[in-house]
Amino acid sequence: MSLSPEDVDHIALLARLHLSHEEKERYRRQLSDILKHVDKLQELDTTNVQPMSSVAVPQSRLRPDEPGPGMPRADLLRNAPDTAEDQFRVPPVLDGGP
Repeated sequence: MSLSPEDVDHIALLARLHLSHEEKERYRRQLSDILKHVDKLQELDTTNVQPMSSVAVPQSRLRPDEPGPGMPRADLLRNAPDTAEDQFRVPPVLDGGP
């Protein structure tokens, strides 16, 4: 399928592109080549091809979620700016402040 210059003007208008005459001609040729390639792909018999969502083999990159030992409480609280009774101490947020 070959695009006309009017088709390219319409596509440029929809994409809000301001193209020079040379750019319009270059894009007309490039888009026409793409459409010809798609037409060629349409000729393929895909009746026995199963639909798929991706060409990549699905792999889980996540490790199994297994419980393990936690960090010692002293190590967790070491860099806290304020602690009380082995807990993080934070400013109140519901009563409007201290």
